Amino acid sequence: MTRKFSFSLSRKHFAVPYMAFLALFVIVPLVMLFVNAFMAADGSFTFANFAKFFTEKTGLLTFLESMLIGAITTVLCFFIGYPIAYILSNPKYNKTTVLIFLFILPMWINFLLRTIAMKELLEMLNVELGYGTILLGMVYDFLPFMILPIYTTLTNIDKSYVEASEDLGAKPMQVFFKTILPLSVPGIVSGVMMVFMPTMSSFVISDMMSNNTILLFGSRINRYFTNATDVSQKVGSAYSLILLIVIGITVLLSKKLNKNQVPAKGGDLW
Repeated sequence: MTRKFSFSLSRKHFAVPYMAFLALFVIVPLVMLFVNAFMAADGSFTFANFAKFFTEKTGLLTFLESMLIGAITTVLCFFIGYPIAYILSNPKYNKTTVLIFLFILPMWINFLLRTIAMKELLEMLNVELGYGTILLGMVYDFLPFMILPIYTTLTNIDKSYVEASEDLGAKPMQVFFKTILPLSVPGIVSGVMMVFMPTMSSFVISDMMSNNTILLFGSRINRYFTNATDVSQKVGSAYSLILLIVIGITVLLSKKLNKNQVPAKGGDLW
């Protein structure tokens, strides 16, 4: 009796290429980064690479400066992006695909090209490049990443909550601050994550929008890695690991903020 060979594809089989890609280009580089961060020039174990972050004046100050710029960028994107997302989520406008398309369109263009165009425009207007232009470039590039998650959350809010608030006598401002705003917290948290974390690690925007006169934390890491010496690359690995820890803490805090949220239409908001 001959045995027939049968082969069937399941969902887990389609995940194999992605898992292989993830292991090769994400996990392996992270392991190499971790090993180099604790390695001295002679190959021995050391904390000296991390000590430079606290002992060198430029290390900690640059990190705090990057945190401040990231926070300001995130706040600006929120105060600009939330009203836009709120207007677009209105039934009068959310069917107007042209308006939504106008905010999605910049994401289709490479951010480097957009940054170059912004820099050329500012130079044509004789605007001095510095902290102000860095913030302008950051907001310009990352604003869509704040608008889209908030817009998605607002459009998925069950309108019965709003109607119930109005039936109980709540005024429009009370409906917004006590019902709509709390229900949109998951979208806000997602937008904050999508803006703050890339801002912290960005170096192209800060370098171009300041003519390399202002170095943020991402710029310093980039210079450590582009330096030819092996020691500087190990210091850059330590700096990168510190940044990863900060991002990890931010992710954990965002998950805590999303707990105990009122369920939206069809389930949890998150």
